[in-house]
Amino acid sequence: ERQSIRVTRSVSIPIGEIELRTSRSSGPGGQHANTSETRVEARCDVEASSALTPTQKRRVIAKAGPVLSAVAQDERSQARNRELAVERLVGKVAEALRVQRRRVPTRPTKAAREQ
Repeated sequence: ERQSIRVTRSVSIPIGEIELRTSRSSGPGGQHANTSETRVEARCDVEASSALTPTQKRRVIAKAGPVLSAVAQDERSQARNRELAVERLVGKVAEALRVQRRRVPTRPTKAAREQ
């Protein structure tokens, strides 16, 4: 297993900080689904994370809250669902870290003025 997961160019979350919980998946699937814990929930405690700077933590908490979680129960295999859940979690962290660029005012175009 990889030691850390790349979120952005500068941020990687150590694998140990992502808590994985398995449970039984909902929905149809017959005998297999009723006996195997294929649903995976990945959780990451933002406040306790060592991967983020205090500024980044504040940004993530402001946008997404102190604990991020993602669930995957799409696939039949737990391993695949684990990958999906972690992927989604990383996506959420990346999304929360994104900084909205300041809009640089430009002059209105001629067409816009004529409207």
